[in-house]
Amino acid sequence: MTELSCFKAYDIRGKLGTELNENIAYRIGRAMATHFTPGRIVVGGDIRPTSEGLKRALAKGLMDSGVDVLDLGVSGTEEIYFAAFHLDVDGGIEVTASHNPLDYNGMKLVKRGAQPISGDSELRIIQELVQENAFAPLSSTPGSLTRYDIVPQYVDHLLGYIDLEVMKPLCIVADSGNGVAGHVIDALDERFEAAKVPVTFIKHNHEPDGSFPKGVPNPLLPEKRQETAKAVLDHGADMGLAWDGDFDRCFFYDAAGDFIEGYYIVGLLADAFLHKHPGEKILHDPRLVWNTTDIVTNHGGIPIQSKTGHAFIKERMRKENAVYGGEMSSHHYFREFGYCDSGMIPWLLLAELMSRTGQPLAQCVEERLKLYPCSGEVNFRVRDVASVIATIREAYLPQEPREDHTDGLSLEFGTWRFNLRGSNTEPLLRLNIESRGSVPLVQEKLRELSDMITSASA
Repeated sequence: MTELSCFKAYDIRGKLGTELNENIAYRIGRAMATHFTPGRIVVGGDIRPTSEGLKRALAKGLMDSGVDVLDLGVSGTEEIYFAAFHLDVDGGIEVTASHNPLDYNGMKLVKRGAQPISGDSELRIIQELVQENAFAPLSSTPGSLTRYDIVPQYVDHLLGYIDLEVMKPLCIVADSGNGVAGHVIDALDERFEAAKVPVTFIKHNHEPDGSFPKGVPNPLLPEKRQETAKAVLDHGADMGLAWDGDFDRCFFYDAAGDFIEGYYIVGLLADAFLHKHPGEKILHDPRLVWNTTDIVTNHGGIPIQSKTGHAFIKERMRKENAVYGGEMSSHHYFREFGYCDSGMIPWLLLAELMSRTGQPLAQCVEERLKLYPCSGEVNFRVRDVASVIATIREAYLPQEPREDHTDGLSLEFGTWRFNLRGSNTEPLLRLNIESRGSVPLVQEKLRELSDMITSASA
């Protein structure tokens, strides 16, 4: 049995042709039907040239197994999530490679209610069925294929998170990166205009184009940020937004074109939710924590730390019934959104927060940046992640730090802390450092830890 390398920790992703092709997509459809015996599945795909063919093959595998398929057409991942908990369906599959290179594609899978299917649950079962071609017999009654427009219901849901009547005039650069976010911005623009909401969009890289003429959209890369920042400045916008390829992550720029780290957005969204839902639980990941826990406790909420990664966050949110969960990587999760991540809900809430407080985005985060400066995530390629983490731990233990192993290694020293963890998706060691009010201390410790990691991995 040849192991399929496209099955990853959270989803399916692989190089086209060798790791993922239409034959494998068809077999994934058959495997989904074999394991879950669904009656109806919703499917969609991003704008990549291969997504439509992979989606058709996937749908045929489902239909040959007797499953009815609802096809959302070109869509973002969160439209599949929404359909999976909003409609009477048994699950959903989005064909997307998000921010991966052009010669890749993949799939994100969820069960009924948008519950994740990940590597530590049924994704490994699906993988084994695909590898062994161990499918239930073909159905004597093939399933049907129906095109379905989820956008009106989805936009209704999005607008339920904010009070349109409090919205003040805002000019927003919306950079879709030629991905699939544009059609949602258009739909929201129409609703705002009809309701006389004074929000103006500057639509940048708006048309979907699977060749990605400006490069695959991944605003986490510093070189991808300059164009959005320039558009903000050129248009005198109040805020800039940029999305990755399947728009399940949204990235923010203030009126000066400065990129706002996702860590501080988590704090703002915690503030926004606790304003609406006092005393609720807020989840956060362990990489950077002090700003979030400070805001949550000061606003009467309950901060809860969870292991990094969408499957872990979603499972813990369901267990705790948390209203919101945020990762510094710009994944934001919402109870009323099936505990799923959304790249649209965050900016709507921040636009409402700016309107309600009268503060520009920079002012909303200014104090927090000073109180808890951070390094941002720094990545290292090392041969043995576990060995390097163990070496770093031993070096700092004589200082008697507070130690946490929720995800990797977190050590806290009173005035500063760091988290060191192996990536779940790439062969990388990831470092995050924060301090209590001292940028020089962050810089000093970044140099110190960088030298130690380099030495330990030599």
